[in-house]
Amino acid sequence: MKRILTTITLALAIVAHGAERKPNILVILADDLGYGDVHCYNPERGKIPTPNFDKLASQGMRFTDAHSSSGVCSPSRYTLLTGRYHWRSRLQSGIVGVWEEPLIAPDRMTIGTLAKQQGYRTATIGKWHLGWDWPLTKEQRQLLSPPKPPTDEASKRAAAAKAVATEVQIATWREIFSKPIAGGPTTRGFDLYFGTSVPNWPPYCFIENDRTVGIPSQFLSGEAMAKNQASMQGPALQDWKLEEILPALGDRTIQFINTSVSKKEPFLVYMPLTSPHTPLAVTPEWKDKSQLNQYADFVMETDAVVGRVLEALEKSGVADNTLVILTSDNGCAHYVGAKELEDKGHYPSGPLRGYKSDAWEGGHRVPFIVRWPGVVKAGTVCSQLVYQADCLRTFADLFGVNLPDTAGEDSFSLLPVLKGEDKPIRESAVSASANGVPALRKGTWKYIAAPGSGGWGKGGNQSQPIQLYNLADDLDETNNLAAILPEKVAEMKVLLEKLITDGRSTPGVPQKNDVDVRRYPLANIRKK
Repeated sequence: MKRILTTITLALAIVAHGAERKPNILVILADDLGYGDVHCYNPERGKIPTPNFDKLASQGMRFTDAHSSSGVCSPSRYTLLTGRYHWRSRLQSGIVGVWEEPLIAPDRMTIGTLAKQQGYRTATIGKWHLGWDWPLTKEQRQLLSPPKPPTDEASKRAAAAKAVATEVQIATWREIFSKPIAGGPTTRGFDLYFGTSVPNWPPYCFIENDRTVGIPSQFLSGEAMAKNQASMQGPALQDWKLEEILPALGDRTIQFINTSVSKKEPFLVYMPLTSPHTPLAVTPEWKDKSQLNQYADFVMETDAVVGRVLEALEKSGVADNTLVILTSDNGCAHYVGAKELEDKGHYPSGPLRGYKSDAWEGGHRVPFIVRWPGVVKAGTVCSQLVYQADCLRTFADLFGVNLPDTAGEDSFSLLPVLKGEDKPIRESAVSASANGVPALRKGTWKYIAAPGSGGWGKGGNQSQPIQLYNLADDLDETNNLAAILPEKVAEMKVLLEKLITDGRSTPGVPQKNDVDVRRYPLANIRKK
């Protein structure tokens, strides 16, 4: 009954605002954008101008306790799209590897699937990084990279500069990339896809729907394999330019919006940006603009591309009828010059501890901004615990439909808080480090089932096997209370186990996880 009343109230609000059509939806997912990289989140210790992000926040609601599913990207993308914790899948740690099969099961509902069922035109434009059914054999895989690529930076660059594809490799690539690529976004709820599967990995070309745009015929240049550019040698289009990727994503998103408006069709665009993640391929217009470092330049360029897309919404006349969500898949990566930035007065994680990959807050507490004219009050701030998984059930409530028990198992509706109700919408949330260590939230309490960051971060008392913090007065996670509050630790352990064994955190019929979920601390893993 409560959900029905919420849906009716929302519908009346939309009608009162003058919207006669279903609201469009634009979800922008930045890549490795830190909590403190958006200036309105970090006004005192943030030195990167982000005028378009800040303007969006001033026009809508800024969440200060929003989280991704992981400190790295593939798992967070899975959870945002499906409303389900990634650790219920095969991805117990790390990311989807190069040439790896799809992570999202063919029958799993995504935000695209849901919107299509409601008559929406849907698109993914940007970085997928959730796997494909690449049309290649085991033998062909051996021909996708130079023999025995070196691992150290200098040798890798030198080898890349000398790498020349053989006639056999070129012929094999022609065979592989002339075929459709199954298992991608157009098989997971989206009418259209355009982007690069992973911008710093091969193939170095755009993919449109299920085909590469052109046939790679050479190895990527040595210049493009420099520090913080591409990270893996492989098939590339001739003269492939990493700097052209981000602007092209903006262009294609604008094109999709304009075409949808001309067709008078409601649309959902999922725009997973390739930035400011590496490659730090900054265009000449933005190079050195920040006067901080190349990463900061790329944040500014990312802000500008988002600004172009938001401007296109205005010009097309649909901005007032479009729900916009801007967030990031995880925190800023320390290796892009975080220490250098901090020395210059910019703190990419703001007041938080840790960076990308970590179970600490800097790994997965992310910017989350929602603009929805006529529904979300402009210039508001929400401190309630929310999660990127919540997108799916929010959209379902927006459409006035119920999700099946097999969808959105960890997704709660944001509609109450978007409408100004300052009450919790979820009791708990679980985010994992790159290595798979779970960080469980319950209210202001946080339990990490391992010592240290659980990722690439340094620090932490390794003699303390678990961590317990009260973020209400210890946001930077410096006071581990696990030893003095064993009852609270026990309570958090019980809750985490229940969340695992129930197969869901929302009300409903218990579900099965795809695998036997790994338990922590690691010493407690059951032998198989």
